[in-house]
Amino acid sequence: MADNKPIYTPFFGSMGATAAIAFSALGAAYGTAKSGILAIYGLVVAAVIANSIDKDYTIFKSFTHLGAGLSVGLSGLAAGFAIGIVGDAGVRGTAQQPRLFVGMILILIFAEVLGLYGFIVALILATRNES
Repeated sequence: MADNKPIYTPFFGSMGATAAIAFSALGAAYGTAKSGILAIYGLVVAAVIANSIDKDYTIFKSFTHLGAGLSVGLSGLAAGFAIGIVGDAGVRGTAQQPRLFVGMILILIFAEVLGLYGFIVALILATRNES
């Protein structure tokens, strides 16, 4: 067994894929229907990670995959919470003052971008090669 390929390395990559899909889906479930795209980010990263696990899987790759999964998963969770809270308060506020609608939409867009940033970081990490 090589030093950079211990037997437990697939565990960390699998945990990254699990974190990607689980946390993103939790964020999407908590948020409004608009945040459903957040779960797609996690699904894409989980698929990239799962396809990278093979017999030459190193400890470096497993930890970068864990980081990628946590990145997209936790940013998706945070974005989903933000979208859910802003959506709830925004709908109530817009019912009382219709001019709040544009501001609410802008804040929802900014909250969605949180998930997109985590997705971009996760793709960079998941496709990184050892050098």
